[in-house]
Amino acid sequence: MINNYTLFDVPPRWLLLRVETTDGLVGWGEPIVEGQRQAVKSAVQKLMDEYLVGSDPLRTEYHWQQMYRGGFYRGGPILLSALAGIDQALWDIKGKHFGEPVAHLLGGPVRDRIRLYHWISGDQIVDLNAEAAQSAENGFRAIKFNATGRLAQVDSVKKVSKATSDISSVFESVSDDIDIILDFHGRASRAMAPRLLEAVEPYEPLFVEEPLRPEYAHHLEELSSSTSIPLAAGERLYSRWDCRDIIESGAVEVIQPNISHAGGITEMVKIATLAETHDVSLSPICSVGPISFAASLQVDAAVQNFSIQEQTTVFDESTPYGRIVSNTDDFDVEDGYCTLPNRPGLGIKLDLEAITDLANDDATEWSTPTWEHDDGSLAEW
Repeated sequence: MINNYTLFDVPPRWLLLRVETTDGLVGWGEPIVEGQRQAVKSAVQKLMDEYLVGSDPLRTEYHWQQMYRGGFYRGGPILLSALAGIDQALWDIKGKHFGEPVAHLLGGPVRDRIRLYHWISGDQIVDLNAEAAQSAENGFRAIKFNATGRLAQVDSVKKVSKATSDISSVFESVSDDIDIILDFHGRASRAMAPRLLEAVEPYEPLFVEEPLRPEYAHHLEELSSSTSIPLAAGERLYSRWDCRDIIESGAVEVIQPNISHAGGITEMVKIATLAETHDVSLSPICSVGPISFAASLQVDAAVQNFSIQEQTTVFDESTPYGRIVSNTDDFDVEDGYCTLPNRPGLGIKLDLEAITDLANDDATEWSTPTWEHDDGSLAEW
């Protein structure tokens, strides 16, 4: 039975959940919305205190349904992210209970290794070129970066030309065996997205992420029909119901749920199954910490339509990833892939002392950067 849990606020934007059972098993999860840590933390505490403590941790599907359907108001980033981290922890416990990786409990691995891409930060071209080179040196054979900076609702062709020039520079700075993924980051409007897609088409990116904001997902089908580039979306969608329309309409070729936002392992598998029925591939986002990444790998290993997994931070001792993860060697990247995790549960060993040292309840919460246009109006970040 579940008898205790602890939440750790880890700067700059992680929330780690440790769930304990009466027979000594421990499960870890990562329930977080970047910039909304306290709200998610409160939701986790409510679900744990009012429902899960004292229950059987192995009933993952039952608990998911109870936590989702038990309240009259459902869905959204806060509830689904709280649920996601709890679900990850329960699957971690279940895997350890049976002595198997979670992927084996999901039907067993369907591949021998997991393809990765590295998200490289920065909107300045000099930073992107340096980080692209570093990613290749770290073993990645695919990278993703933001394709454009601020864009007005209807903007100058010069902005498109500048974005194209920067993209060209990154393409030229990497070798031919490096695949490029472009992230429009929801910065382009319905007017500007077609222009950008046309401009980047000669570079043959692997796919373009979030060409429109999720509020305008009903226009994705129209946009998709105008380009040969595969389109991707789903980072700001939180359940199979949120993903259903863009999958069934053929609006995207790649669906990108985040396992710490979209209901956890239980829901990610269902999104993947829905996508498979429409020949849409799964490429999970991982914008937060190592538990989320480890949980994603378990699903990646077990679903047929997986294509490529995002990794934001390498497991290096100089990073918080490396400080809190004891089995960093299990996540080594070689020739663009990592091997399947073979430890029970999520396959990640965490250093509780290091997490406790890093945790800071009083830390200033990370917030989304705020951009403005030249006229002072809000710009999409």
